[in-house]
Amino acid sequence: MKKLLALLLTLVMVLGLAACGTSTTTPTAAPETTPAADNAETAAPTAAELEPVTLKIWFHGSTVTPDASEKVMESVNAYLKDKINATIEPIWGTWGDFDQATVTALAGGDKVDMYFTCNWSADEYNKYAKDGYWVKLDDMLDTYAPELKATIPQGIWDCAETNGYDGLGIYAVPGLKDTATQNCWDVNGTLLAELGYDVDAVCAGHLDYYSPEFEEMLQKAKDLKGKDFYPLLIEPVVLERMVTHSSIITGDLSSGSVLSYYYDAEHPSKDIGSTIVNKFATDEFAKFAAKTYEYAQKGFISPSCQSTATANDYRTATQSTGDYLFGTQSYAFGCELDFSNARGIDVRMVPETAAYMDCTSGQGAMIAISATSANPERALMFLNLLNTDPELMTMMNYGTEGFTYNKNSDGTITFIAENRANYSPWTNGMGNVRILPPTDAQGVDFWDRFSAYYDAAEALPMGGFIFDSSELSTEAAALSNVYAEYAFNLMSGAVNPDDVLPTFLSKLEDAGINDFVGAAQEQLAAEGISAKVIDMFTWKPLDEQLILDSAAECGAIVTAENHQVKVGLGSAVANVVIKNNPVPMEMVGVEDRFGQVGAESFLREEYGLTAAHIVEAAKKAIDRKNG
Repeated sequence: MKKLLALLLTLVMVLGLAACGTSTTTPTAAPETTPAADNAETAAPTAAELEPVTLKIWFHGSTVTPDASEKVMESVNAYLKDKINATIEPIWGTWGDFDQATVTALAGGDKVDMYFTCNWSADEYNKYAKDGYWVKLDDMLDTYAPELKATIPQGIWDCAETNGYDGLGIYAVPGLKDTATQNCWDVNGTLLAELGYDVDAVCAGHLDYYSPEFEEMLQKAKDLKGKDFYPLLIEPVVLERMVTHSSIITGDLSSGSVLSYYYDAEHPSKDIGSTIVNKFATDEFAKFAAKTYEYAQKGFISPSCQSTATANDYRTATQSTGDYLFGTQSYAFGCELDFSNARGIDVRMVPETAAYMDCTSGQGAMIAISATSANPERALMFLNLLNTDPELMTMMNYGTEGFTYNKNSDGTITFIAENRANYSPWTNGMGNVRILPPTDAQGVDFWDRFSAYYDAAEALPMGGFIFDSSELSTEAAALSNVYAEYAFNLMSGAVNPDDVLPTFLSKLEDAGINDFVGAAQEQLAAEGISAKVIDMFTWKPLDEQLILDSAAECGAIVTAENHQVKVGLGSAVANVVIKNNPVPMEMVGVEDRFGQVGAESFLREEYGLTAAHIVEAAKKAIDRKNG
C-alpha cells in the first residue's frame, strides 16, 4: 500500500449522549431533515407550481397482479398529486426478465423514467452509467432531494460513485436496506426434521460443502423424495462466492466476474493479502467446480439451475413451494421469518460467512433515472419521497390499509393474506426499508435490531474499491465473451471441470486476463490506505510517547471517540503532537452539540460516529499529508 495512516480509537464509553439532554428513557424518532436548499433560487418548486406528469418505473422481483396494482396505485397517486403533482405507472417484472428486459428497453429508447439497477447481475449500474443511460445526480440532489441526500449515510453514497459518461459521480439512488453481505445456507428445516435430524443442532453449526455429512443429508433427501427431487437449490454465482469466500470486484465486467478478492470468512476485516486474482485459476475454484459437478452427477442439482435461461425462474418457483433441502441465500435481516411464512415451511439461515461491507452495500439495489426521461427532476423528487416519507414507502411496498394490511395498536401491521399475495413487491429494490412499519411477525423493535445488525458488519480491507477498466475495453469485451461461454456451466456443475476448465483458462489468457488482473491490482494498491490502530483505553494519563512514535511512523492521525472532541481524546492528542511533531490530523467525535435520546444507530449517524465518517476523515488526513 502506498499510504499509511494511524487511527487512534477510544471506546471508553458506551454511547451516552442521552445523559446530556433529558431524563426521559423513551426512544424518539429521528428528527425531520431540513432541506439544504433554503431560498427561492435553489429550492425545488412546490406541488402547486408544478405541471402534472406521469412517471414510469420498472421494478423487478415482484409478485403483483394488475387488479391489485391498480387499487394500490390509486392511493399512491392521490398522495403523490398533493406532494409533487405526479402519477406513477409501475412496470412489475420478474427476475427472469430482469437483464433482457432492461437491455431491450434501454436500447430501444423506451420512455421509462426510472429503472431498478445493481452491480451484481451483469453490472448494469456501472456499465450503463459509462454508456450514458443514467442521469448523473450529483448536482440535482441538493435542490430536488435534500432529505434523501441527508438520510443515506455518506459511506453508502461513496460506494454508489462510479466513473460514468460524465465523469466520477452518482448515477443512481442506492436503497437504504441490508447494507452488508452475509452468505448463508437456506435450509428447509421441515424436511431436515423429516429426515430424522436435530434441526437446531445442524443449523447451529457449520455446513461444510465438502464434508461427507453434507452429502449424506443431500442423498437422504433424494432417496426420500425420489429421482425428480433436487435437494440442492443453487444460484451458481452466489454458490461459488459463498463456498470459496470470494468477493465481487465492482467494475470487473459488464457481465459476470473474472476477478476475485479472497477474505477471511470469520473475520472479513482482516487483511489476508489485499490481492486481486483471476479466480478461475485458483485452487479454490478448481475444488469448488469439481465438487459441484460431482453433486450434479448424483442428481442433487436440477438441470434447470444449469441454464441461464431457466435458473432464476426455477429457483424462485422452487423456493416458493419449499421443494429443496439446501439453497443459497444472501442474507437479509429477518428473512427467515418472512420465508417461513411465505413458503409454509421452517426456514433456517446458516451463515457461511460473517457479515461484511463492500461496494455491493451501495450498489446492491438502486434506482436510476433514465437519460431518456422527460422529467428527471420530478423523478428525483419521487425518489426523495420514497426514501424519506414513511406513508409513501409503506404504500409502495405493503399496499394500502384495509386492503393488504391492517394497523395494530402497538404500531405494527398485520397483512391480509389473500390480498398481500397479489401485491408483494421486492422491498429491498425500492428504497429506505428502515422507515417501514414493522409487521406483527417482526415485532415492535425489529428495525432497531435490523440497524444494529448491519451497523456491526465489518468492512473488507478493499473497502469501496471500484475497478476502472475503461482503458482495457478490448480486453473486457473479449473476457466477457469467454466468461459467457464457460463460467456459468462450470459454476453450476453442468460440465466436467477436468475437461473444460483448462480450455477456459487458456482462452482467458488469450483474451488478456493477465493484463486485466495487473491493472486491477495496481489500482487497488494506488487507492490503498493502511492503518496502525491504537486503542487508547485511557487518556488520563495519556501515553504520549506512543502517540509521538506513531505520528513519526505514519505521518497522519485520525482520532475517533464517542465524546466531545474539544474536551476529549482529540484535543488531548492534538496538544501532544502540536508541541512535538505536528502532522495532519482529523478528529471524529461529537462537536459542540447537546445530546439527544434515540436508537444507537440513529445517534451514531446523527453525531458523525460511524465507520463511514472515520473513512472520510482518513481520506482528508491522507490528502493533507500528500499535499
